[in-house]
Amino acid sequence: MAKVTINQFRGRQFGGASPFGNLSVLTYALATAANGGAVGADSAAPLAVDDKVVLGTLPAGMRLDDCTLVISTAMSATVTGSLGFEYEDGEDSAAVPQDAAYFGAGIALSSAARLRNASSKAIVTLPKTANLVLTIAGAPNAKASKVDVAVIGELLGPK
Repeated sequence: MAKVTINQFRGRQFGGASPFGNLSVLTYALATAANGGAVGADSAAPLAVDDKVVLGTLPAGMRLDDCTLVISTAMSATVTGSLGFEYEDGEDSAAVPQDAAYFGAGIALSSAARLRNASSKAIVTLPKTANLVLTIAGAPNAKASKVDVAVIGELLGPK
């Protein structure tokens, strides 16, 4: 299993300056090259089953309300994935445990689609900074593709 990190430096929208919180939409992009590897990442190897693609960070104090995936160019046949979060420091939280499938599991990445949050899990507020992680399943990717993720929530600020 490889960990592939996408470079999203300065790709964030302005937000979070209000001490009262504000509704925000944080967007993340995953594009793969003709060989199936992530473009702009720290690895160009094709995405394989169990690879974790770190799409970017979710700030501490963000309430996770919803998520939309836009698969504009599908991955290879039978590629699926789980979308969730892991804490940046690697340490779990008893209050809000890491969840690799918080936004959904078995998400079909092999068909162009616009998908809403595929889980019915309770809304949580992140106690610390987390990585938004897409875990590849089903089959390896071997083609160019484009997946955009929009995480919707309120930036309440760290506690």
